[in-house]
Amino acid sequence: MNVFDIIGPIMIGPSSSHTAGAVRLGRVANKVMDGRKPTCVEITLSGSFARTYRGHGTDRALLAGIMGYHSYSEEIRDALEIARREGITYRFIKQDIRDAHPNTARIHFQMEDGSEGTVEGASIGGGNIRVDFVNGMRVDFSGENNTILVLHWDKPGVIADVTNLMRLKYPKANISNFRLSRRERGGEALMTLELDSGRSSLSSQTTEQDMAEDIRSLNNVINAIVIRAI
Repeated sequence: MNVFDIIGPIMIGPSSSHTAGAVRLGRVANKVMDGRKPTCVEITLSGSFARTYRGHGTDRALLAGIMGYHSYSEEIRDALEIARREGITYRFIKQDIRDAHPNTARIHFQMEDGSEGTVEGASIGGGNIRVDFVNGMRVDFSGENNTILVLHWDKPGVIADVTNLMRLKYPKANISNFRLSRRERGGEALMTLELDSGRSSLSSQTTEQDMAEDIRSLNNVINAIVIRAI
């Protein structure tokens, strides 16, 4: 537990769960988009998010996070108008997602180049979040630590290649949480690697982005992206 679990995050109100947590969920989508601007966003709201999103500013908070703003950014109040000015079309859908946390949002985005993706997660209280799915694959991370998502083909030896690279080239990087998800044997799979925070986790000359670039060069790796702590 840290001080923010007790007093809550620095934020634009009114609610840590419905506003601050929603911004952070949006920021995860922003990281998955590598900070690029989407052309179209469709956000499915489930549970209490669906029932109270206008009154609690959840719609503005999610859009603000998607555009890269923080939970304390004053731009949250005008996020709907800012999105329109930026040429981002958006739509909110109220639909209960089966077996989902009461404060769940599913963010589907489309980019100018035609690529698209989906992030689904929940605001679990006090501004804290849990990310459950990225592009339809099960993940489990909080955004508290830097996280590397490795999309790869489900082939023997890929996990060993990734972890051996980290052991040999980035010996100070420590994996605090690992999860593997796949749709089918031999198809696309997704590794989630959460790293311990702190300056000592990597050398002063390297970053998690360097690590992701090295991982991308491995055989059977499709892509690797960094979701920096939010």
